[in-house]
Amino acid sequence: MTSLPALPGTKPSVVSRKKLARRVDRDYSQPLRLGMQLAFLALNVWMGVRFYQWARWAETAGQSRAVERPAGVEGWLPIAGLMQLKYVAVTRQWPTIHPAGFFLFTSFLLMSFLLRKSFCSWLCPVGTLSEYLWKLGRYTFNRNFTLPHWLDVLLRGTKYLLLGFFAYAVATMSASAIADFLSAPYGLIVDVRMLNFFRFLGGTAAFVLLGLIVASIFVQNFWCRYLCPYGALLGLVSMLSPLRIRRNEATCIDCAKCAKACPSALPVDKLVQIRSAECTGCLECVAVCPAKDTLALAPVQITLANDIPQRRTWKSMPAWSVAAAIAILFFGLVGYAKLSGHWDTRLPQQIYFELIPHASDAQHP
Repeated sequence: MTSLPALPGTKPSVVSRKKLARRVDRDYSQPLRLGMQLAFLALNVWMGVRFYQWARWAETAGQSRAVERPAGVEGWLPIAGLMQLKYVAVTRQWPTIHPAGFFLFTSFLLMSFLLRKSFCSWLCPVGTLSEYLWKLGRYTFNRNFTLPHWLDVLLRGTKYLLLGFFAYAVATMSASAIADFLSAPYGLIVDVRMLNFFRFLGGTAAFVLLGLIVASIFVQNFWCRYLCPYGALLGLVSMLSPLRIRRNEATCIDCAKCAKACPSALPVDKLVQIRSAECTGCLECVAVCPAKDTLALAPVQITLANDIPQRRTWKSMPAWSVAAAIAILFFGLVGYAKLSGHWDTRLPQQIYFELIPHASDAQHP
C-alpha cells in the first residue's frame, strides 16, 4: 500500500516522511569544516612557535639564530584591528604598524557579512578548541549541561557589554590618537605582551583559564557563547548577511534533529529562517537533517510581482562553496596585502632589541 502524494502546502504523510528520510545524500560539510579548522589551527600553532622564536631572538639582541617575524600573529589583536579599521576609514591611508592585523580583521568581517559568522565555526582556533572540549565532555559524561534560560540570556549579554566597552573606547579616539597609540612603545610590542601573558602565566590568570576550560567541557562553546567580544561583533555583522539557514515547512518531518545538533541551541525546527546573531553557519543542522531539501544555507532574491516585493529562495549554497568563499576572502586579502607591501611592520631591528626585553614595563598610553 502506498500513500498519495501530499498536496502543495500540506505535510507529507507518515509513509512519505519515511521515504524522505531515506532519500538523502551523504553530507560532507562536517568533514570539510573539520579539515579547514585543523588546517587553520596548525597554521596558528606554526605562527605561534615562530613568533616565540622571534621574540627570544629579539630578547637576546640578535645573539641567537635569526628568525623572521610572522606578521600573521597580528590577527590575534582584534582591538588593534578595530582601531586600524577606523584609522583607514577616516584617513584613507593604510596602517604601517601591525597592518596584517587590519587585513585579517577585515577579511573576517567580510566573511561574517557574506557567509554568516563562519569565521567562528570554520576558522577560529579558539572556537575549534572550544568545540572539541564540549564534544569531549559529551563523549566522557554522555551529555552537556544547559544553563537556565534566564541565566543563559544574562550571560550572553556579557560579550556585548565587553564589545560595547571596546567599541566606545575606539569610537572616542581620533585618527591621530590611534596612530600615536600604535606607534608608542606599548603599541609596537603589544603582540609580545600578549605572548608574555601566556609565557609567564600568573596564578590568578591560570586559575581563570582552567575555569574556562572546565566550563567549556560541560557547557557548549562557553567562551564563544558568553564572553567573546570578537564573536559578538562578527555576530552583529552576520545579521546583515544575505544568507540564512532556511527550513522548508512542506518537507520537514518534525524530527527536531536540527535543533538538537545546533551548537548555539537555536530552535531550528521551529523557525522558517534563522536570523539570530548566534548562528555561525556551521551547517551541523543541515548535515543531520534526514529530509532532502528541507534545510539549507541559502540567500534570498527580491523579485517584483505586480510592483509588490516578494521573496524567493535561491538554490542552496553547498558546503564546498562556503569553504571556497572563505578561502578566497582569506587568501585574497592576505595576498593583496603581501603583494602591495602592506603586510609587514617595517621597524629597525634595534627598536625591537630595545623594547622587547622590557616588554612588561611598557605603560599603556
